[in-house]
Amino acid sequence: MTTFVLFGGTGDLAKRKIIPALYSAYVNGRLAASFSFIGAAREALTDEEFRVRVAASIEAYASEDADHSAEKMAAFLALTTYSKINAHEAGDFEQLKQRIHTSETDPTLFYLATGPDIFIPVVEQLSKHGLVEGNARVVVEKPLGRDAQSAKEINQSLRTYLNENQIYRIDHYLGKEMVQNLLALRFANSFLEPLWNRKWIQDVQISISEQVGVESRGDFYDRTGALRDMVQNHLLQLVSIVAMEPPVNANPDAIRDEKVKVLRALHKFTPEEVSKKTVRGQYRAGAVDGKPVIGYQAEPGVPTASRNETFVAIRAEIDNWRWAGVPFYLRTGKRMASRCAEITINFKPIPYSIFGKAQGPLRSNRLVISLQPEESVQLFMKAKEPGEGIRLSDVALNLDFAEASNLRRVESYERLLLDAMHGDLTLFVRDDELSAAWAWIDPIMSAWSNDSEGLKSYIAGSWGPAASSYLLAQHGAAWGEEYVEG
Repeated sequence: MTTFVLFGGTGDLAKRKIIPALYSAYVNGRLAASFSFIGAAREALTDEEFRVRVAASIEAYASEDADHSAEKMAAFLALTTYSKINAHEAGDFEQLKQRIHTSETDPTLFYLATGPDIFIPVVEQLSKHGLVEGNARVVVEKPLGRDAQSAKEINQSLRTYLNENQIYRIDHYLGKEMVQNLLALRFANSFLEPLWNRKWIQDVQISISEQVGVESRGDFYDRTGALRDMVQNHLLQLVSIVAMEPPVNANPDAIRDEKVKVLRALHKFTPEEVSKKTVRGQYRAGAVDGKPVIGYQAEPGVPTASRNETFVAIRAEIDNWRWAGVPFYLRTGKRMASRCAEITINFKPIPYSIFGKAQGPLRSNRLVISLQPEESVQLFMKAKEPGEGIRLSDVALNLDFAEASNLRRVESYERLLLDAMHGDLTLFVRDDELSAAWAWIDPIMSAWSNDSEGLKSYIAGSWGPAASSYLLAQHGAAWGEEYVEG
């Protein structure tokens, strides 16, 4: 029997993401025929009380294509139980053990949707009660540490009780369909490889923008910030996939070997470089989609004089043969003008235009890979507009994945849960990846901590501080939404 134990089972992440993903996998026949789901948290609940919460979570957040019929819901709830857990109470884990059927072949998946401060106590108790032997796996949520040293300490502690191949460090961005399509795009199409280097690429831009503010996470977010929350994991994972060398095969460790090489090759900033190559900002009151919103310092749980960043832009560089001299512009922020996640590969301009000055400057070809809100790949090329004379404009060769296939789209958490159950580590972060990412982030955090004047403000509903545009403009570049065709 496959057993899924969700620590933090009454929390917001469980309610909004994990339980709906698990239900979607169940109703679409992706789970083992013999399956059980155990919620675990500090609150004292009966099985039936927990099932009521699970049902409410599914009704509110499960995907529309999931079967919401009373029969399916009842069948799923029949597989669901609850176990009260205090991370420091051995007796609670003994009771949990009685609910779990273990064997050498059937996997038991422990998902720690909790704060990192109780990762180690939970895993220690699981180990003491013999629950991480055999085919057991442990999924740990981000953030895994606050810096390189704390991440190292957490990893060393986890490895005291678990083998590396039992640890699934989750980054939900890696579960997105389009992120996996990046591997296919890179390594299954011969025409791109000759162009995928410093000779033909001008710059790479990776943006993840959100329209929402910190919502109910003000206290957590103010201790984390955009650099830790988004850059250290999501953005650097995208950088590593875009920039990696071809792996020897598609096995998990072969792919992760190449990703970590990219992270280690990222140029580490000196304090002087941090001031020139990074921008941090914090949103103030403004309007999003025509509706007024408050500033960050007025958000619940946020100190009124907070210096925490809600926006980051960075001009990164990779010190290796393929990418030397090609800037990677990274950007993320809350309360931005629109919600999107996008990778833009800007190719170098043509060396000479035969069409004369009347045509004006031509924007170079670009490949735009959209991760959200819609998944697509667009290759922008120049073509003649209809009519007399020659007037050129951009034409997109467009691959819209929603139109290209009528197969069901699997949400990222569902995919990652299934991969963990199947023992596939490809889309999970290895310990040396995590260490390399933190080693690059630490000098930036250190320089910011000694710079009380560097935090810029920006109006909610905009594209961030003006300094973010200047970061690119001083090198003759512009963010995609700022470029105006000549």
